[in-house]
Amino acid sequence: MEPRKKIAIIVAGGSGTRMGSAVPKQFLELAGKPVLWHTVSAFAKAYTDMQIVLVLPEAHFSYVEEWLGEFPGILLVKGGDTRFHSVKNGLDQVPEYSVVFVHDGVRPLVSVALIRSCYEAALESGSAIPAIDMKDSIRELYKEGNRAVDRERFSIIQTPQTFLSELILPAFASPYDPLFTDEATVVERQGHNIRLVPGEEANIKITRPLDLIIASALLS
Repeated sequence: MEPRKKIAIIVAGGSGTRMGSAVPKQFLELAGKPVLWHTVSAFAKAYTDMQIVLVLPEAHFSYVEEWLGEFPGILLVKGGDTRFHSVKNGLDQVPEYSVVFVHDGVRPLVSVALIRSCYEAALESGSAIPAIDMKDSIRELYKEGNRAVDRERFSIIQTPQTFLSELILPAFASPYDPLFTDEATVVERQGHNIRLVPGEEANIKITRPLDLIIASALLS
């Protein structure tokens, strides 16, 4: 099989609202480096030919200037009004016949092993979405009240959501729909099956102060 280009679109458009910080969460310090630095570093380590596209609000470009030179060839792209539009802007840099990883900038503990397993699974099936089992009891809310549901029927979805370019590029040519909650929902709308692969418990998303404490403990 002819080798495919590997493109990581790392989306980092969040603010510090839920963190209670004036600094956007992706730029807070984690083990001496910004959260986003750890994320970028994982993809740079996964494959020597990985092309990284970093999607940020234009106002945040200055936050990465200090360390961007550590990762030669990285591209900075201006984000959009929604995640869909930010990813779409990143996809403008993606050539045909490639494997595309779309990853949350605030998931800094993603492992090289997970990135590589997503790549291999996407080559086989067209897509690879990391997922982990639910451990807590869950209830479905509805107008009249709520009810218990079988947690075995549900999975918690992570990133990198990984696709062959011939699936994700045409999918993102579709008009925006608020029901597009992640990249898998966009590709699925085109009639493609979505393959789930085992995710990682440590691949947490930094959204609140406690997450930063947990991530720091896991790194140490």
